[in-house]
Amino acid sequence: MLKLDESAVDLKNLKETVVSVNKVGKTVKGGRIFKFSALIVVGNGQGVIGFGMGKASEVSDAVRKGIEDAKKNLIKIALKGTTIPHEIIGKFAAGEVLMKPASEGTGIIAGGPMRAVLEAAGVKDIRTKSLRSNNPCNVVRATVEGLKALRNVDEVAEIRGKTAQEILK
Repeated sequence: MLKLDESAVDLKNLKETVVSVNKVGKTVKGGRIFKFSALIVVGNGQGVIGFGMGKASEVSDAVRKGIEDAKKNLIKIALKGTTIPHEIIGKFAAGEVLMKPASEGTGIIAGGPMRAVLEAAGVKDIRTKSLRSNNPCNVVRATVEGLKALRNVDEVAEIRGKTAQEILK
């Protein structure tokens, strides 16, 4: 996992996906006031992803704020071809997701919020299961935490003080 600054990534090639829009009503003396929150995922399809929340009195403003927030929180994840390097469980609050690598041609077997994150990251073949919460915010955060924790062979070799060939034997 690598935290990226905005200059390291071409921000023009990021794909933006609206994962969920939530309408919240507040009752005041003169009636009801409605506000919106939007959960957005951005990614370049090559291992760079970010997510953000935007809140505003109009949906379009909430989405715009969410996109700005997501672009500030970009991370680079480890990929192995079109899938992930190893099985992992991502956890955040009540959200828990299981992600398993899959052979080429399998596709993305995942539910709504998790699918958005994986497509934005550029993962093409993966099997997943949301184990606990189905709250989109918690599922997205748990997915991102799991993807952050992924390590490829080179990173593991460096930690162990070996070469990648020694580990692959």
